[in-house]
Amino acid sequence: MFTGIIHHLGLVANFRQNRQILTIRAPDLPGPLKRGESLAVNGVCLSVENHEGENISFRLSEETLSLTNLGELRLGEIVNLELPLTLQTPLSGHLLTGHVDAVGQVIRIQKKGQGKRMAISFPKNLSPYLVPKGSIAVNGVSLTIALLTKDYFEVELIPLTLEKTNLGHLRPGSKVNLEGDIIGKYVYNYLSQSKK
Repeated sequence: MFTGIIHHLGLVANFRQNRQILTIRAPDLPGPLKRGESLAVNGVCLSVENHEGENISFRLSEETLSLTNLGELRLGEIVNLELPLTLQTPLSGHLLTGHVDAVGQVIRIQKKGQGKRMAISFPKNLSPYLVPKGSIAVNGVSLTIALLTKDYFEVELIPLTLEKTNLGHLRPGSKVNLEGDIIGKYVYNYLSQSKK
C-alpha cells in the first residue's frame, strides 16, 4: 500500500531486454532495497530485482508495459518514487495499491497563481471510480479532483507538488498513470453485485 505522497524522485537510466528491464537512478532513496521489495514508480507497484549504489532495476511484465506509461518512458526522464506504507507512516494522502487502472492524457495546463491547473482525459472504464472532490492518483501523486466531466477531470497543482514530483514537467499530450480511489472501487463493486 502507498499514500501518494512523493518524497523521492528518480531518473530513467536504462532499458534492456526489449524494455522489460527498467533501471532507475535514485541517489537519495534509502537502501539498499532487497530483491522482491516493493517500490512505486510513477504510481506502479514494482518488485525490486537489484539495488546497487544509486541504481535500482525492475522487471516489467507485458501487462505492466501495456497498461501503464512505464514502457514509454525516455532515458533521463524524471519518475516519482514512493516506498510502501508502514504502520508508522502518516497517511497524508489516500490509500493506493500501486495497481494502475488506466492511462490518461494531459489535455490542458493553465498557470494559476504560483500553481497550475491541469486537465486530464480518462477512458470510460475509470468513470465509476471518480467523483467531484474525490481522490485520484496521477503518476502516483495523491490529488483531489477539482472538476469532473464525462471525458476529463481537472486537478490543482500547488507549488510544492510542482517542485517535489514530476507533474511540473508534464506537457499537453503527456500520458499519465491513473489510479482511482480504492474505497470507491469496493463501494461500486458491492453496489453492482447487490443489483444482480
